[in-house]
Amino acid sequence: MVQRTLLIIKPDATERDLIGQILSRVESARFKIVAMKMVHLKPEEARKFYAVHEGKPFLDALVDYMSSGPVVPVVLEKENAILDLRDLVGATNPESAASGTVRDVYGRDIQCNSVHASDAEETAKTETRFFFPDL
Repeated sequence: MVQRTLLIIKPDATERDLIGQILSRVESARFKIVAMKMVHLKPEEARKFYAVHEGKPFLDALVDYMSSGPVVPVVLEKENAILDLRDLVGATNPESAASGTVRDVYGRDIQCNSVHASDAEETAKTETRFFFPDL
């Protein structure tokens, strides 16, 4: 079944000019780019996007980080897109990420791990609508 999912290239990656390298890996993995843009989230937008983490001790730092520079949300499509993208990007903590995954190669630490990837079908729909309400 063809699915859509959301990838966000995070501020640490945009700052290091890694957008093209990350997108190249995504396209090499046969994902189709459906929509993409560059945005600089305001803190209140970042907090709304990560509302699922409300009350968790890391939320304020995550909001500060995600609003610290531009991000590139990208809607991707292919068969089994959600799991395939999660496999491509690797574990949240780059130290635990499989060798050769995006986070292994480009991630700095558990927060500055270069990318966000939706973790489930409903999450992908909600996160996609956040950035691309008309899609």
